[in-house]
Amino acid sequence: MSALRLGRGAVRLRGALRSSGCQYPAAEEGMPGGRWGPRRSSSANPCEQNSQKDWGHVELLEVLEARLRQLQAESVSEVTVRRVQVARLPADRPEVGGLAPKKPLKQPPGNGGWVRRQTAPKSQEKPGRMPAGQQEKPQSALQFLAPPQPTRPLRVEPELVSRKLASCLKGGAQGSPKTPWEEQLDHVLRQVPRKLSKEEQSAADDPQMLGKIQRQRQRLQAFFQGCLASGHVSLAHHVLVSHHGRPAGQGLTLAMYNDVMLGWARKGSLRELVYVFFMLKDAGFNPDLLSYACALQCMGRTDQKVSTILRCLKQMARDGLQLSKLFSDVVLSEEERAVLLRAVLKAKPTFCPPQRPPPPRSTSALLREVYAQDGSVSYPRLHLPLKTLQNLFHQQLAVELATSISVESVELAPKLTEETVQARKTLATLRKQWEAALLAQLQATKAHLACEAHKGHPTFYPYLCLVDEGDIVQVFMQALQSLPAQGEAFVHVVHQLALRLLHRHAVQHSGGQAGELERRYVQYLHLLASDTRVPEPCLPRQYWEALGQPQAAPTKPLPLPMVLQLGKLLVEILVKAVQIPHSLVSPQGSSKSIPVLYHVYSFRGFRQIGLLKPHPAFTQLQVAAAEPTLAFDAVDMPMLCPPLPWTSWHAGAYLLSSTKLIRSVEGFSLHQRLLERHPPAELHGALDALTQLGNCAWRVNGRVLDLVLEVFRNNGCPRLGVPPPASEAPSPQPSLPPHLPLTRKAELRHEMARCLKVAREMHSLRQEALYRLSLAQHLRHRVFWLPHNMDFRGRTYPCPPHFNHLGSDLARALLEFAQGRPLGPRGLDWLKIHLVNLTGLKKREPLRSRLAFADTIMDDILDSADNPMTGRRWWMEADEPWQTLACCMEVAKAVRSSDPAAYVSHLPVHQDGSCNGLQHYAALGRDAVGAASVNLVPSEEPQDVYSEVAAQVEVFRRQDAEQGLQVAQVLEGFVSRKVVKQTVMTVVYGVTRYGGRLQIEKRLRELSDFPQLFVWEASYYLVQQVFRSLQEMFSGTRTIQHWLTESARLISQAGSAVEWITPLGIPIIQPYFHEAKLVIRGGLQSVTWNNSEDLRQKPNTRKQKNGFPPNFIHSLDSCHMMLTALHCYRKGLTFVSVHDCFWTHACDVSIMNQVCREQFVRMHSQPILENLSAFLVQRFASHDRSHHPENSETDLSTGAKLLETLQAVPEKGDFNLEQVKDSTYFFS
Repeated sequence: MSALRLGRGAVRLRGALRSSGCQYPAAEEGMPGGRWGPRRSSSANPCEQNSQKDWGHVELLEVLEARLRQLQAESVSEVTVRRVQVARLPADRPEVGGLAPKKPLKQPPGNGGWVRRQTAPKSQEKPGRMPAGQQEKPQSALQFLAPPQPTRPLRVEPELVSRKLASCLKGGAQGSPKTPWEEQLDHVLRQVPRKLSKEEQSAADDPQMLGKIQRQRQRLQAFFQGCLASGHVSLAHHVLVSHHGRPAGQGLTLAMYNDVMLGWARKGSLRELVYVFFMLKDAGFNPDLLSYACALQCMGRTDQKVSTILRCLKQMARDGLQLSKLFSDVVLSEEERAVLLRAVLKAKPTFCPPQRPPPPRSTSALLREVYAQDGSVSYPRLHLPLKTLQNLFHQQLAVELATSISVESVELAPKLTEETVQARKTLATLRKQWEAALLAQLQATKAHLACEAHKGHPTFYPYLCLVDEGDIVQVFMQALQSLPAQGEAFVHVVHQLALRLLHRHAVQHSGGQAGELERRYVQYLHLLASDTRVPEPCLPRQYWEALGQPQAAPTKPLPLPMVLQLGKLLVEILVKAVQIPHSLVSPQGSSKSIPVLYHVYSFRGFRQIGLLKPHPAFTQLQVAAAEPTLAFDAVDMPMLCPPLPWTSWHAGAYLLSSTKLIRSVEGFSLHQRLLERHPPAELHGALDALTQLGNCAWRVNGRVLDLVLEVFRNNGCPRLGVPPPASEAPSPQPSLPPHLPLTRKAELRHEMARCLKVAREMHSLRQEALYRLSLAQHLRHRVFWLPHNMDFRGRTYPCPPHFNHLGSDLARALLEFAQGRPLGPRGLDWLKIHLVNLTGLKKREPLRSRLAFADTIMDDILDSADNPMTGRRWWMEADEPWQTLACCMEVAKAVRSSDPAAYVSHLPVHQDGSCNGLQHYAALGRDAVGAASVNLVPSEEPQDVYSEVAAQVEVFRRQDAEQGLQVAQVLEGFVSRKVVKQTVMTVVYGVTRYGGRLQIEKRLRELSDFPQLFVWEASYYLVQQVFRSLQEMFSGTRTIQHWLTESARLISQAGSAVEWITPLGIPIIQPYFHEAKLVIRGGLQSVTWNNSEDLRQKPNTRKQKNGFPPNFIHSLDSCHMMLTALHCYRKGLTFVSVHDCFWTHACDVSIMNQVCREQFVRMHSQPILENLSAFLVQRFASHDRSHHPENSETDLSTGAKLLETLQAVPEKGDFNLEQVKDSTYFFS
């Protein structure tokens, strides 16, 4: 039966390869990529290779066999499973890879099964592999090329609906003047736009046609923008002429006419521009500022007469448009702006374009000192000279222009055997063949799409011309190399492939201005370099803005539906072109080729998803080749030079690569719209804080890295946070004996699922560690920087995802400041206190006791530093072992130096907030009892809120136990700080009783002597007591939480998402909406995406109300961190943070502590809750509903309740905030 042919062929693959003399290990097809799935390692541990099991093939084979038995029972004679190939693009299918409306498909013999599947009834689609048809014969690269087809000439002159405009255009075109087009432009500008007929207006307003019209407009706009970017203006004009004159509902907009006019203006083609103006007026539009800017720019390029330019300017004035706004409101490049100004000055020599206004200043009272020009600043400078920084700039520029970088893997490489060498040669040969095949298939696809565009259909042809064909081939090869063995979700591959192409074009476009960027950046380095000086100290953003014009806003990104359609086209090219010889599967097989990629369906929970998987032969060839490199995108790497300062919501961080100021789900654009409307000066605090965090220079701690690599290559150590290889995972029983009873089979299946889950988790953790350690090794002897951005709440994060200081204990221990500072008189004491803090041994002891404890264990500290792996290994018992070891090494160097105060330390010292969320709640409500519990009040010893809650819960437990409650009696001796800590920590961030019960259940299961029979009942009981204790201890906190929750519930029920503005001026909106599915049909499979761009989506009330309290508190702790960062920068300190954990040099801890407390008091001295209430009332309840008689009584009562709730600000207590300044353990 052909149903099992491919599955059995995959299982036989290892034996077939061995028979040819290659000892290839089995592929891990069932192994997931985990968090870092898209990237794969080409190196593997020999021990791991020898013990890998081909569970994925066995599982797939079982699925196929079960399905076969099912079909046989249903009297189905045959089931076929084939490898998926993309059908050849036929000439009668304009919609393939394009944007044209669909037509009925004709199926020639031998068409790919995916074409037939799209026309088959949905009931025929089954999970598993795609239905497969006949295998096409192997084709050479030349056979991919489509036969040349005659193309019709591109249309230039339009057919107009208005008879008056048509006769005017015809008369001008046939006239005798030598230069009729200047007169024609003047004439058409004076014409009144054609009035649309009733039929056209009704078609445009038909709600049933609205969705179709929007999709058509999206297709056309994407096509015109693509043509504008790729220089295919004639093609864009041809499609515009083809669609002009159709009913108004077909979707041409003023922006589309302007796009084509802008293309002609850049070329200086006046005749074609006049044609577009005729079409614009014929479509019923009035020219706007951009329309006139195009006309004047074209005149400037063609050196038109003064009279012609003057007539245009006069008509623009008659249309109510101001000349000065051409230079202030229209987004133009510097070159276009200069040409436009040249034309205007020719007609009006006295005209002076509006000067760039002085940079606006933030009006926030919290930032007044930050931007004060009082001369008391001492901004820090880097330790590197100007020449070194210039060289680093060129290195970073080269990395970003390449868009990717290869990094040597730290995985223990296998011995270089003859089989390995042969596998690498085979892989190199195949890659050359694939590059040729991809190039040929790409050219064939472009020829087909160009032909369809000549027929007037908008296609993706211009997007395939954005970059060189060779660069697109490299994009394909990178995508193929990064595909994990277990496959990747089809929609993810589609999305990432399109983004890679668009990103490469954006980088190349930005690279065209590299010369200007270098000139400006070198001047900027004078502010940072150690051997230069600037006349007046200022912040990096201010200095950068003074060096030139602000960067123009980026062009509107391609809509998500278009991105997905472009990605599907690229994936189909990739699947079609990339093939391997059948001899790699079966040496005795035929000589025909088979696809490298195939498409299957699988279940993730209850959802069926499509996967794109590499053929097992290709996977095994990669494993056998064991190539010792990993590929990373340039934007995933730390920067080799200081990042660009953030100057706006769209400009900052990387040199060429665009970076989002606010990271969000792809396609969610509400954050961007908020930022666009927000006054730019109100973002200055956040922009300057992000710039300051990104300007911190880092280096790798080499001694710690060497020890971690030793453990990593020796099968890891979970206790130390170094994950073991997947070969250490438990192995399930390979097959189920048929004679076992059903209960035993169920147990074995459960055990197999558990083993597979553990193996997947281990593989994911191992890959994460592999990427981190490989990058650390790559950057071992270099200085690097971590550009920052923020999430929608304002919390900051490093942009490089794999190697940064926000990771685990291991990740933090690998990093240290590149610029050291002498310890000074108190630095060594802070190092010792920091060391004790990392061990977790003296959390409730005062600082003097911690310092004394460090002195008593100095022998252990020195032994850990000298003999970390062979000594007493005291550091391994710490809460944070690797950071403890790094600190031991730093302390040892300091105490052994001749002058500890002069020792230059590079180790960051941390100061953590004491349950920081509760600290903010206590300050908001001026809750004296709660403030004392979280160290806002000065005390001799630190207060531990977790222990206090545990003690209160124990009181309740004793009372219930005395009354005979069984679960309370069972819990005797088990109520501890550790059991309740996570729930207490997260309740302030909105954890529910359900979530809290799960947290406590997990802690109870970790207790070996706790009776597991009572876990559920005990966890349910404890979570009730924890919430009861917090209610009594933090009554003000619960009141504020309830007010925030109720306000969010009413706002979302009224149809709006919750918004607010932080004390630092950052606009925030909660991105919680009911999902709206975006479906892109056709091709290998339909692609479904959660559409976040539809403004008609209703907010998710449950998520909005549950998310508001924790998100609001997160926005406050972010503001506190940013204020601390800005004031530390002003004082010359190095400062970075991990949310509510602040880092600096040991010598500067005292200064940072003072700043931290002062800024907390300053921020909470503002009327935060009152300002929030006023904003919410103005935003959501300010309109007078009484003026709308159509509103029901229910709506009016809901509005009244919303207004009443928003104005009911919780009352405050009598806690004095000034006490925070004297609290030693507020941050410690």
